[in-house]
Amino acid sequence: MTRTAAVFDMDGVLVDNAPLHRAAWRQLCVEEQVTLPDGEWWRLTIGRPIWEALPRLLGPLDEARLVRLAGRRQALYEELAARGLVPVAGVVDFVRQLTAGQIPCAIATSAIPENVSPILTTLGLADVFPVRVTAADIRRGKPDPEVYATAAARLGVSAAACVVFEDAVTGVEAARRAGMAVIGVTTAHPAGELLEAGAARAVPDFRGLTWGDVARL
Repeated sequence: MTRTAAVFDMDGVLVDNAPLHRAAWRQLCVEEQVTLPDGEWWRLTIGRPIWEALPRLLGPLDEARLVRLAGRRQALYEELAARGLVPVAGVVDFVRQLTAGQIPCAIATSAIPENVSPILTTLGLADVFPVRVTAADIRRGKPDPEVYATAAARLGVSAAACVVFEDAVTGVEAARRAGMAVIGVTTAHPAGELLEAGAARAVPDFRGLTWGDVARL
C-alpha cells in the first residue's frame, strides 16, 4: 500500500538533543546523590515520559518526590537547551518537502508540551505540525501504542496509512503495535536494534531522503 501521512517522534528525530538529556540526567543524579547504573544507563530513559523514566533511573519514588524531581530535571534540560539546539541533518528540508507535497504530518513524543514549541520554533517548523501528541495527552508511555494511535486519530487517517520516524527501540515497538510502518533514525540506537524492534529501514539522518523512498513501505 501507499502511505499517506507521516508521524515524527521529536527528540533524536527532529533535534539531536540526546547529549543534553544525558547531561541533565547526570546532574540530577549528582544533586540527589544517586549513583548511575553501570553501562549504558540512558537506555532506561530513551523514549519514555519523564514520570516513567525517573523511577527507572532513581528507584521507587513517592508522588511528591516524583513531581519535584520531574520539575528539576526539566529545569536542568532547559538550561542546557537554551545554549542551542541542533537539528538532525536533513530533517528540516525533508519535512518541508512533505509540506509542499501536502502530506499530513504529526508529532508523537514522550516529551512534555513545554519542550515541543521551543524546538519547533528553533527549527522553523512551528507551522508544519497541526497535530502534536505529547506526554500530557497520554496515560501510557511507549512502548504502549497509545501515543501513535492518538496521532493517527487526530490526523483523521488509519494507522496503516502512517509512516513513523523514530530513534528509540521503545518508540519503534509502540509504532509497530499501533500498526504503522517505521523508519528508524540511528541517533540513539544502532541500526540493528531498530530493525530487530520492527523498523522497516534504518537511516543515520534525513539527508537525501524523499517521501517516495518511504511511502511504499
